[in-house]
Amino acid sequence: MQEPELHDLSDDPDYAASLQQGSASMMMTRSDSGKSTSSSVLEGAEVVYLKDNVTIHPTQYASERISGRLKLIKQGASLFMTWIPYKGQITNAGLSERDRSLYTIRAVPFTDVRSIRRYTRTLGWQYIIVVLSSGLAFPSLYFYNGGVKEFLATIKQHVFIVRSLEDANVFLVNDFQNPFQRTLSSLELPVSIASRPSASVSDGGEYSSYELQGRIDGSIHEDIPRPSQNHGRQKHKSHDPTRDLTIQVLEKFSLVTKFARDTSLQLFRESNSNGYGAIERKSSSHSPPDIPHEASMDAKVAPGEGPVPSDPLEFDKMTLVWGKPRQPPLGSEEWEIFLDSEGRVIDSKALKKRIFYGGVEHSTCKEVWPLLLGYHAYDSTYAEREYLKSTKKSEYETVKQQWQSISTEQAKRFTKFRERKGRIDKDVVRTDRTLSFYEGDDNANVNILRDILLTYSFYNFDLGYCQGMSDLLSPILFVMEDESEAFWCFVALMERLGPNFNRDQNGMHSQLFALSKLVELLDSPLHNYFKQNDCLNYFFCFRWVLIQFKREFEYKKTMRLWEVLWTHYLSEHLHLYVCVAILKRYRNKIMGEHMDFDTLLKFINELSGHIDLDSTLRDAEALCICAGENGAACIPPGTPPSLPIENENALLYTQEEDEVL
Repeated sequence: MQEPELHDLSDDPDYAASLQQGSASMMMTRSDSGKSTSSSVLEGAEVVYLKDNVTIHPTQYASERISGRLKLIKQGASLFMTWIPYKGQITNAGLSERDRSLYTIRAVPFTDVRSIRRYTRTLGWQYIIVVLSSGLAFPSLYFYNGGVKEFLATIKQHVFIVRSLEDANVFLVNDFQNPFQRTLSSLELPVSIASRPSASVSDGGEYSSYELQGRIDGSIHEDIPRPSQNHGRQKHKSHDPTRDLTIQVLEKFSLVTKFARDTSLQLFRESNSNGYGAIERKSSSHSPPDIPHEASMDAKVAPGEGPVPSDPLEFDKMTLVWGKPRQPPLGSEEWEIFLDSEGRVIDSKALKKRIFYGGVEHSTCKEVWPLLLGYHAYDSTYAEREYLKSTKKSEYETVKQQWQSISTEQAKRFTKFRERKGRIDKDVVRTDRTLSFYEGDDNANVNILRDILLTYSFYNFDLGYCQGMSDLLSPILFVMEDESEAFWCFVALMERLGPNFNRDQNGMHSQLFALSKLVELLDSPLHNYFKQNDCLNYFFCFRWVLIQFKREFEYKKTMRLWEVLWTHYLSEHLHLYVCVAILKRYRNKIMGEHMDFDTLLKFINELSGHIDLDSTLRDAEALCICAGENGAACIPPGTPPSLPIENENALLYTQEEDEVL
């Protein structure tokens, strides 16, 4: 098999074009700036830096990179950065010119830039990530022909820029006065609006986005050391640069304001209401302070506060027009109607529509979920599904045997295995234990949950295991009640949600970026409010997106929501419209009470267990229909849970280690 195209650019038209246009770095001086200034540069502006063949990677595949020209432009006392992709240089049919234009960077002033992180890889090229004051970031910019040092040196000539005391590879552009902004500016999580080609993954001693958020809360699991404890361990336990970098990030998170830590304390605390027996208690009339049971569209503004801008979409009326009533779940008898005599689904679109509006009865889930997840094909017969089940069971046992055969002596010399196994052992005993299926000591299903996760860490060795995966697997095992079948359904789900757990957080931040664009499209006053209050990073929606609302609803309702999302009936990204729907339902309260980031985080946390699923799905449907193609255009290609573009020569997960200088 041919190796992924990562280091050979000889057949790349973008690269060839850049050579013709002069790919060497050009430090433009005042004497020749007039010659270099194109018609696109404003009158009186000066190009002080120009670099060709600077590239971004919208997907993990090197063949789909987009090359362009990077410029630094000085106009008066202001410095601007632009990156324009080359025209007419499409190397892959999967990316259109519209896709390329989505990534264009047009005249961004450095007053809007928070920091620049430089990455120097042991193998490969240097790249940078430019982080904006809002917390969002542009895609990674790869310098195929060098030039990062000159780029930073040029900026330093025109803008006040200092190296971060916490991380030598972070360059702070602005001197923030707000302590919370200053703390986040030094964090420098690799935020991106599009996935990079070789996403570093969470593994072993590295921490995923789920764990990172948990350390903000301080409460994912009680025995996980706090950042200050990790600091002492970092110096003598490991010399892994990526581990050291991650621990530094965790230490910086500990500097976030005390109120933010206090309000986020319970974000990832194990819920005591996932069991069916606790559902009635959670559905009682008790509600958190100031959270109405009904939608807050009628919330009154407190005395002395300014009026809240009206919803531009007249949300309630829109929902009545487009949001259809929910239906009873699909039962076994009705399910049979969708199948022909040999078990094939007659009309998959009609089936998806039916499930979208009603979900599936628990007794039927075992047959339907493998189809929704893509493990079984809709046109497969009963016999074909049984045959696949048999062959996949054998394949599962083969992979499982890989870790079962590791002896105690081998394990002593296999650090990564010991770390993974230790973390899985700790997590499974805390996952949904209030549910009767998992409750009690020495529960066989808990052991199966552990075995599946260990086997998956060997099946997908690059991604391995990350906290949060047990949350996604638990309902699948509960439904399938078969170890092998649950494993392969989980594999199918992780094909879509795996990027959520990458160490570089690209999958998460591409979704949060898309969410910000959808709110801007569907409720510009709310978007502007978030912008004015430094909430534009949408980190308060982090938990919603990461584990697909699993902590926001009761166990049964979470399963119903997942069934709706898995149909992809209206959109692959309906979960983002669900986020918008919830935010819009409480927009009057958020804006009327002038919630800042800390208050908003606390408010969102307290919504858990008090969101009506049916009305939220109706609202999300209405928003998705209303947004139409404009909404789809807000979501960058490859944003999870979209499947990656098939490429037999590409690696889905490539481990990288950033060299920390």
